[in-house]
Amino acid sequence: MTPAPPQRRILVVEDDPRIADMLDNYLKAHGFATLLLANGLQVAPEIRRMEPSLVLLDIMLPGLDGVEVCREVRAFSSVPIIMVTARVDEIDRLIGLEVGADDYVCKPFSPREVVARIQALLRRAEGRLQTGGATHGFRVDDSAQRVAWQDHWLPLTPLEFRLLKKLLSRPGHVFSRNALLESVYDGFRDTTDRAVDSHIKNLRRKIGKVRAEGSAITSVYGMGYRFDPDLPDANP
Repeated sequence: MTPAPPQRRILVVEDDPRIADMLDNYLKAHGFATLLLANGLQVAPEIRRMEPSLVLLDIMLPGLDGVEVCREVRAFSSVPIIMVTARVDEIDRLIGLEVGADDYVCKPFSPREVVARIQALLRRAEGRLQTGGATHGFRVDDSAQRVAWQDHWLPLTPLEFRLLKKLLSRPGHVFSRNALLESVYDGFRDTTDRAVDSHIKNLRRKIGKVRAEGSAITSVYGMGYRFDPDLPDANP
């Protein structure tokens, strides 16, 4: 494997000293800078201070478990997160991804696999950062609460603006309907999660009028939606 640039900092959150040491040694051997934590309560403050390139986050932690840590971090940061779990049932995997994780690995794992997943996720994240303030041709103007596709400003409602901004914030990431509703509604609990389907339909129609390739908003069966310009549109 090609060594990673030294400025890539990985925050490893693991309370098993043997596993933590193994990951620490292997990541350093591949050019990463690392910091080890063993308590979930330490993670959010350290991310604010350290601004890591990626977080490798165990689910079973003292203080605060990994799922709750992920929820806490996603309230203020889009740092890439890989969940590490000894739970192999599908429900736990989906819970980890739904709260904002980008990927997961299951114990026991190969450290080589972990490094490969980290490198792949960092490549995707860095691709998003290299768009120069735009995301695959979309430009968000927060001050004016509007979004443009190339030179075309989209006629969005305030709710549609917040919804599209959320999707654009993490290309390729699947947002559940619940997560999207939380991001666009105040007091959304009186609103059914299927209400988001109607707003997505309107967004697709408006974007499709100016973007020949379609809206780039893709349905993920049983989960929600993602912004993915590399895939064709999928109908709800």
